Amino acid sequence: MTTTADKAALLDSLHVPGTPLIVTNVWDALSARAVAAAPGVKALASASHSVSNTRGFEDGEGMNVDLAVEAARAITSAVDLPVSIDFERGYTRNLAKLHQNITRLIDAGAAGLNFEDSTGNEAQPLFPLAEQLDRIRTVRAAADSVGVPLVINARVDALVRGSDWDDALTRANAYLDAGASVIFMLGLGDEAAVEKA
Repeated sequence: MTTTADKAALLDSLHVPGTPLIVTNVWDALSARAVAAAPGVKALASASHSVSNTRGFEDGEGMNVDLAVEAARAITSAVDLPVSIDFERGYTRNLAKLHQNITRLIDAGAAGLNFEDSTGNEAQPLFPLAEQLDRIRTVRAAADSVGVPLVINARVDALVRGSDWDDALTRANAYLDAGASVIFMLGLGDEAAVEKA
């Protein structure tokens, strides 16, 4: 039986510079099985919007953490492939609770997670950089504490939350330094900007 740690290591190994890993988002056990059965599929990801909406909740942590972990477990237990779970903002701003939430998510079988830096608050749309770095370090520490090399896909929302390219790039590099595995630059549509970075 493949362990979550094995799946996380596999997911990490699939992230090869110059060879993009293409994953399809799933939202329940049925969609996970259907996508996993397609030829060439190596990993899956969930999308918080579809996971929440199919359960009657709004996206943006409309579900509580218990429901989010339950939904993650339903997906991961349905397939043998590594699954990255869209875990939004971690369902708390408290670092001790975040640590606990991450260990619960890993126990549910997550090999990776999408972790965003948007706050959900229009007055302060992004977590301050120092706070988000502490949050990413907490996610990494939680994974390390249970021996799972969790793939942290740190979402950078600066470009869609009123900030600029310099802030987005600063955040991306800082997130990697803090323990993120990869970056998801939301709103980036210019390949020249990627090459310039």
